[in-house]
Amino acid sequence: MTEELNRHQIRTRAFQTLFAMNANPEADRQVIYQQLLSDEDGVTADVPAYLETLVDGVLDKQDELDNQIKKYLTTGWTLQRIAKTDLVILRIAFYELDYQADIPKRVAVNEALELSKQFSDDRSRRFINGVLSHEIEPEK
Repeated sequence: MTEELNRHQIRTRAFQTLFAMNANPEADRQVIYQQLLSDEDGVTADVPAYLETLVDGVLDKQDELDNQIKKYLTTGWTLQRIAKTDLVILRIAFYELDYQADIPKRVAVNEALELSKQFSDDRSRRFINGVLSHEIEPEK
């Protein structure tokens, strides 16, 4: 895996890392990175800076990100009821929306929807789109 990852591929690896850490908070992040970044021959690529930025940022700001997500949950819904995949995708999206000024809002939302296509189902994608659409409306 000598070629450099694009931003979408980095977001995919960030999702996989955060999902793994959500399932096992004691997991060694560097070990996860190495598993996600090594090729068939076991050659490991360097950890892209943006991957570390996303993973560290989401973990550092998780409470704030969760509070933002909670604002969009209907009565009777809690973070615990959201599918873990959807929660991780929403955390990444809100992190990019709130803390990555160089990422256009529509790009952050689009990338979240791409991740939901890859790791979730149509219902989840509609839910994620519904939550995130509130974040980009004022930009019109």
